[in-house]
Amino acid sequence: MGGVSRRAFTVAALSAFTAASGASGASAAPAARDLAEPAQAPSRSAAAGMRGMWLATVANRDWPTRAGLRAAEQRAELIGHLDNAVRHGLNTVILQVRPTADALWPSAHEPWSQYLSGSQGRDPGWDPLGTAVEEAHARGLHLHAWFNPYRVATHDDPAHLVSSHPARKNPGWVVPYGGQLYYNPGLPEVRAFVQDAIMDAVAKYAVDGVHFDDYFYPYPVAGQSFDDGGTFGMFGTGFATKADWRRDNIDRLVRETAQRVKEVRPAARFGVSPFGVWRNAATDERGSDTRAGVQTYDDLYADTRKWVREGWIDYVVPQLYWNIGQDGADYAKLLPWWVEAARGSRTQLYVGEALYKSGDPAQPAAWQDPAELSRHLTLAARYPEVRGHVYFSAKDVAEDRGGAMARVAADHYTRPATAPR
Repeated sequence: MGGVSRRAFTVAALSAFTAASGASGASAAPAARDLAEPAQAPSRSAAAGMRGMWLATVANRDWPTRAGLRAAEQRAELIGHLDNAVRHGLNTVILQVRPTADALWPSAHEPWSQYLSGSQGRDPGWDPLGTAVEEAHARGLHLHAWFNPYRVATHDDPAHLVSSHPARKNPGWVVPYGGQLYYNPGLPEVRAFVQDAIMDAVAKYAVDGVHFDDYFYPYPVAGQSFDDGGTFGMFGTGFATKADWRRDNIDRLVRETAQRVKEVRPAARFGVSPFGVWRNAATDERGSDTRAGVQTYDDLYADTRKWVREGWIDYVVPQLYWNIGQDGADYAKLLPWWVEAARGSRTQLYVGEALYKSGDPAQPAAWQDPAELSRHLTLAARYPEVRGHVYFSAKDVAEDRGGAMARVAADHYTRPATAPR
């Protein structure tokens, strides 16, 4: 996924991956790969598990292919992605509907997204989210609405926002950082507004899920600090450190959003797809055997392990975007860590898969083997706690560079998909 974060990658997100993956780019060791030879037959649970894909709109990553297409062209492209999900045996599409404090539906709170018309606030002439829900359901797909909570813009000039934008009307809500604009998570009025903007969509549309990615506080940028000292002075009483206060702000967002979703649309599920490393074991003995350059607890102030253990979220999709045997962040080590985190909780565990790396010549040797992703699913099938997989992202599902998605389908998705559970 958190700009997508890993999903329409920002420089910060790419740096996080590079740091977490280690500098060597080593391919998987034979012993690790031997652990995950393709299964002889897919498990019966594979048919009923999550088979999802993210459909990213920020920076027109997946859809629309460019801003300014006619409404009929946008609709046709969207329908094409839904049809492609069905062709590949998937059962869920996670559509990014609020990429930058904007909307892919007629929102009562925020402007139309610039990624539709090319101009923020301009009506595209149709309702993308409403169409997506209707057309997904007609194809037997679940549609989860994906919201980025705090990113306002992928630039740092408020004057470039449409004049009616809430960030223009409430400049005190906004913090420039790393060349982008963010809402300040420490302000109670911001947290309430973000939830109101999200709930506008949840109330209007029969979405099957509400989804956050990995962006809470922004990924760290070297030499810069997120300017919320004044907010901490006003609202941080009782917290030993600013870090503790920041984590509490994000905890509140998650708990409150979960509650409001259940009140308005009880059947909808609320989930998060965090960066794959909560904390390294060298930092915290409860952490994973990794050497990641970013830790969600310490750097994004998101205590994702607690959300799972406490059952605040219905599902979690850690972005395990590394190969088996990867130095510093090994899929085969992170997977059982997340299994243990989810074991005994009410939170269902799905795994975020880096389909976008498959066949990319810039990636380590392991990703040049189209069987790498299939091995991930084979390894995950050993753990009953793993209830499915989500692929980043829709464009890569369609292109299937190197045939990795076809290999996954052949090895694991031979039975027709049913509704995820």
